[in-house]
Amino acid sequence: MTDKKVGARFSFSNLVTHAALVVVVLLMLYPLLWMFASSVRPNSEIFTTSAIFVDTFDFSHYPDGWNALQRPFSAYLGNSAAVVAGAVVGNLISCSMAAYAFARLKFRWRSVGFVIMLVTIMLPVHVLIIPQYVLFAQLGWINTFLPLVVPKFLATDAFFIFLMVQFIRGIPRELDEAARLDGAGHVRIYLQIMLPLMVPALATTAIFTFIWTWNDFFSQLIFLTKPDRYTVPVALRSLIDAQSQSDFGALFAMSVVSLVPVFLVFLFGQRFLTRGIATTGRK
Repeated sequence: MTDKKVGARFSFSNLVTHAALVVVVLLMLYPLLWMFASSVRPNSEIFTTSAIFVDTFDFSHYPDGWNALQRPFSAYLGNSAAVVAGAVVGNLISCSMAAYAFARLKFRWRSVGFVIMLVTIMLPVHVLIIPQYVLFAQLGWINTFLPLVVPKFLATDAFFIFLMVQFIRGIPRELDEAARLDGAGHVRIYLQIMLPLMVPALATTAIFTFIWTWNDFFSQLIFLTKPDRYTVPVALRSLIDAQSQSDFGALFAMSVVSLVPVFLVFLFGQRFLTRGIATTGRK
């Protein structure tokens, strides 16, 4: 077989592969594109077509949705931002400290504790929500952001601990030994050596925590029952209940607005996310 024929077959195979990938991408993006199109489409046309192209633009859904509830939608964006900021800071501090302990410190029952920590990854949130609610109700934390933020400072997200443990194990121990020769203890090694080297893992943790917390509906619905404490997911659900005749155009418009922060975080943090995931399994 000549080189020309091999090149033609290789080019055709690449063409088919890329065409299939384009089709898959379009299928995945279609719901998002349809939602955006519906946010600028008259209510009478939203469910009468599945096209993503708009003939008649109606931008009134955005101001209508912004002021549809008791408070402007900016208040709910602020509530979500406060919860997300606390969750991100809590996970970065507590999970990195727990990961350093599992990866570098030697203490009794370390392996058992690590296994127990991994087992908690398999526990669904629905199993824990009732005892958590009882505990937080006794503490008087219901209708506050504390149930959504405080647990993050207690290293409750085992997935991120595991991710950071794997990353730290890829850092040469010679750096620790050199620091100890200079008189550094574990606190200084953690702060001045590990944290700067863990930037990709920390960024990955921050991005995933942001996205998961911002989109979390179940926990926020359980712990936040007062309208002035609603976050974005709960407010979007209330946007349907607040209308005697549901305004889906306003709902889709505010859904588009709520996706903007997630899109920006993913856009600017993508390179850190890729590095963090790619280097996590290194030994």
